[in-house]
Amino acid sequence: MNTPTLTDHATAYLHHLCAEIPTRRLGSAGNRAATDFVARVLASHGFAVECPAFACLDWTQNGARLAAGTATFAVNISPYSRGVHAHAPLVVISTLRELEDVDAAGKILLVRGELAREQLMPKNYVFYNPAEHKHIVRLLETKSPRALVAATTRNPEMAGAVYPFPLIEDGDFEIPCVFTTEDEGKRLAAQSGQLVALDIHAERIPATGCNVIARKGARNPRLVLTAHVDTKEGTPGALDDAAGVVTLLLLAELLRDARVTRGVEILIINGEDHYSAAGELNYLASARLAEIELCINLDDLGYREGDTAFSFYECSAVLQQTLRATFARYPGIVEGAQWYQGDHMVFVQNQIPALALTSEKIFELMATVAHTSRDVPALVDVEKLATVARALREWLIGN
Repeated sequence: MNTPTLTDHATAYLHHLCAEIPTRRLGSAGNRAATDFVARVLASHGFAVECPAFACLDWTQNGARLAAGTATFAVNISPYSRGVHAHAPLVVISTLRELEDVDAAGKILLVRGELAREQLMPKNYVFYNPAEHKHIVRLLETKSPRALVAATTRNPEMAGAVYPFPLIEDGDFEIPCVFTTEDEGKRLAAQSGQLVALDIHAERIPATGCNVIARKGARNPRLVLTAHVDTKEGTPGALDDAAGVVTLLLLAELLRDARVTRGVEILIINGEDHYSAAGELNYLASARLAEIELCINLDDLGYREGDTAFSFYECSAVLQQTLRATFARYPGIVEGAQWYQGDHMVFVQNQIPALALTSEKIFELMATVAHTSRDVPALVDVEKLATVARALREWLIGN
């Protein structure tokens, strides 16, 4: 019988995480199954594993209906929205000035145009939250509409490939919300001042999740290698970010019998795609950040087209030199453009140098695949994952 290869393991891991588990949405049963699986694999390779738990919010929905007279409108429920049964006049706005002036109390508020050009950051999100977004959210809450309808525009930089995207994705936002396309919003705007009926069938569910932390060698100092295990609802999340998790499982296998000169910590973070960033916050609260020399983040890795790209963030010249020298020995790993949408920036914001590993075509993926049902294992070249794992092992052993 042939001995299973690294790529055989990668294929099996990817299939399990993306096909055998129905969803890895934080708080779901599938998310718990994924973290249990990852913890077992890491422990089987001799790592000391812990799974610190934290509270989070899960959510379920059963559709929404929006109607004005005999006309109906196609809408989607904003993730984590509360349910509602509302029958109220429709008010339409498209600019910040109109929001400041509108009387929306008890009404159904349609937001379109300029105000719906980008997803608003969750009100309590700590890592990136522009003042403009905070101001808009405060105004929406102060205006007290009965419900909110958002007709959003295409914006892959902020919302990935999803269209239409939810203007609000926030379990701390109390106004019931739905979202729709620009064209449907234009149809609905013609009903301004008329009574419309909106039914949202949704429920928030208190839940728990956990990070998976696997360690080998000393804890101080240590290198942290991370990937996120959770997904948005409705996507298999093969590139985003089962591929990163799988690569770290392969690395753990390669390090099983190795002696490392520094502490190695594999951090499977949980909640990168959740409005609360609960996994990141849980980790930061107890991570002893001063002991971390470098964070290596793996996200959207292994795309079948193009190379694997690495980029540096606040790394010393010496560190960059040693990493470049290692990667140069592995065809298909090249230096690429910096990108700022991953968990490596959580570490950079805490004055920890970081290296990001992703697909060379990351920006194309964000615009066409990210957070959609199209993010399937067939997009992943598992040999690229094995190559990254081998390169990281060489660098960890030699430095």
